[in-house]
Amino acid sequence: MKKWMTTMGLLALAAMTLGACGNEGKEAEKTAATSDKAVETLTLGVMPSTDNIPLILAHEKGFDKDHGVEIKLENFKAAKDRDAAFQAGKVDGVSTDLVAIAIYQEAGMDVKITGNTYGQFDLITGDDSVKTTADLKGKDVILSKKTGTEYAVTMMLEKAGLTDQDINVSEVPQVPTRLELLKNNQAQAAILPEPFATMATADGLRVLNSTRKIGINPFVMGMPQDVIEKKADAIKGMYEAYNEAYNEAVDYIKDHDKSDYIQLFIDEVGFPETLKDQIIVPDYTHAEQATDEDITSAFAWAKEHDLLTKDLQPKDVLSNVYFK
Repeated sequence: MKKWMTTMGLLALAAMTLGACGNEGKEAEKTAATSDKAVETLTLGVMPSTDNIPLILAHEKGFDKDHGVEIKLENFKAAKDRDAAFQAGKVDGVSTDLVAIAIYQEAGMDVKITGNTYGQFDLITGDDSVKTTADLKGKDVILSKKTGTEYAVTMMLEKAGLTDQDINVSEVPQVPTRLELLKNNQAQAAILPEPFATMATADGLRVLNSTRKIGINPFVMGMPQDVIEKKADAIKGMYEAYNEAYNEAVDYIKDHDKSDYIQLFIDEVGFPETLKDQIIVPDYTHAEQATDEDITSAFAWAKEHDLLTKDLQPKDVLSNVYFK
């Protein structure tokens, strides 16, 4: 129960989506009060993920416009397409990870971190002989090299007293293919994001470890410095809307069953309808800035893997546009 009381997400949006009522007068008042405000659009490149729920909620409930910004999400099926749009300036920022921030910086893009996002990678197995992460020694693990997924696996192995030299890496960039290979016993483990982690467990596979479990969060929102300077007020408004969505969500969840809002995950994140009962709602928090510890760790890994040669410190990539 405590987890549900502190969960952020979807909640108030789900109330609206599924027919909750009673807010018409309140919303009309907000519209009248904010109709004269200048609203600036902030376009964000994202992948289908539970990370996006707070931003979707903030937009659908109108919290963004209340704070002078319109949050527009551009969904991409592949990270390479998202990054191509980002480099071409077609989106203002991207929901990404710390390894990607290092790569952007190495390529000469002055991309800064405006704040954390709430993502998670899960290490999944279907091998009965693998009970813990340490049991992966000498086993085949599927991931995408030189990315945040490989970094996450390295950190999980480190916690188990292993290194990436102790496993056999099978490189598979496509997430759906990773899941299919794992289900067909082509490897002993794979690193997966949602909704694929839930799809895996629904098929009888098991979660060995996760980025949350080992206490790291490599997921961030990245924006070029020139965009931050140009749209500072809009970015501040985005985070204010995010936190307002969080506060309303806590109130909503106290009085509603999971069945009242789980449809949002199915519609917006891409969970199959058949997994409605298996979906676990993330334990979201207020918007926060990335930590020095997470940045230092990811950048050190990037250097070890020849992705970063610059001597970057957390202060070099942390924006103070909202978090001081």
